[in-house]
Amino acid sequence: MSQLLFKNGKLLIPREEELREGFEVLVEGETIREVSERPIHAPDAFVVDLGGRTLMPGLIDCHVHVTASQVDLGANAALPNALAAYRALPILRGMLMRGFTTVRDTGGADAALAQALEEGLVVGPRVFPSGKALSQTGGHGDFRKPGHDVAPCACGTRIGAMACVVDGVDAVRHAVRDELRKGATQIKIMASGGVASPADRIDGTQYSLDEIRAAVEEARAQQTYVLAHAYTARAIQRAIDGGVRTIEHGNLIDDATAMRMGELGVFAVPTLVTYEALAGEGAALGLPPASVAKIDAVRLEGLRSLERFQRAGVRMGYGSDLLGDLHRYQSREFLLRSQVLSAVEVIASATSVGAEILQMEGRLGVIAPDAAADLLVVDGDPLRNIALLTGQGEHLDVIVKAGSLVKNALLR
Repeated sequence: MSQLLFKNGKLLIPREEELREGFEVLVEGETIREVSERPIHAPDAFVVDLGGRTLMPGLIDCHVHVTASQVDLGANAALPNALAAYRALPILRGMLMRGFTTVRDTGGADAALAQALEEGLVVGPRVFPSGKALSQTGGHGDFRKPGHDVAPCACGTRIGAMACVVDGVDAVRHAVRDELRKGATQIKIMASGGVASPADRIDGTQYSLDEIRAAVEEARAQQTYVLAHAYTARAIQRAIDGGVRTIEHGNLIDDATAMRMGELGVFAVPTLVTYEALAGEGAALGLPPASVAKIDAVRLEGLRSLERFQRAGVRMGYGSDLLGDLHRYQSREFLLRSQVLSAVEVIASATSVGAEILQMEGRLGVIAPDAAADLLVVDGDPLRNIALLTGQGEHLDVIVKAGSLVKNALLR
């Protein structure tokens, strides 16, 4: 079994404020075998001399859409299946080269794509797929424009579609069961209006409490959970009343609702960068005018929502939620969050907290024996300069995913 030995570097441990020096890390196959303060004897290992650089866990993005190659999600859903699949390939590769070794797809990717990545047929991060997100009629996953009467039921069959439209408790139960049958690792529902959807209000609530509870009950029966797209305090309250485990976005939350999330242990996955990117380039890239008009309603509250989550002790995962050509801004979320949060907190959101959300504590987001060998070598200290984690991976000299050297600039 192949071995990699990392030596002469500094170790970044999520949630610790200083790097650790004097450690060596041995990778065997796809797993971290040993982390030691003493020299590790591994005569057959390929040695990576870090030259004082930082060794840290691979990054986790808990809110992506890897099959969203266009910002107009209605048009994206209409793409021929083969074209939608091929367009996902550079998106996936770009994420991995930015250091994201794991992502949670929150609508679009399926188990087949996750398997192709696991088998090495496609270059990219490991994917935890949600399958198709569930939306009520006229909800955030219904991309029919007002006056468009074509039935929405077929939209969920296409690779480029982010969601399927289902209404009523029984239909929701069936849809959850079917997505789990097809290999979804968690279930996404739309609990409020959204920016990209043409026919709903940002401040509207979606899905009844009974429908949400039905989705949660079916997910829990298979030992998994439900995440909910929700912006407003009212929508978030309904979602957490129904048992939802992670709230996506949450820009318009209030203090009382944030406190309740903290008390219940509900996670938040803010996605500030997508609104900044859409505000700057969305219209030019084809975002429909009705969606462009909605952006500032949530964008301007983004940083305040982080403050509310932080005060309430809500654990925040890292999310980007980018579409089309905007995927290249994935790492800019680090800079936006650092206006409110410390570098330690922001990096934890993209490592250890992400692992908790994925129910992979001890396996992902950490450098420890028996963890997955997902590692980054950073040319500098990201605790002192978080910008080292931004861009397209220019400051990442080494990227390891599941024990495989994806990038090794130290050999130049």
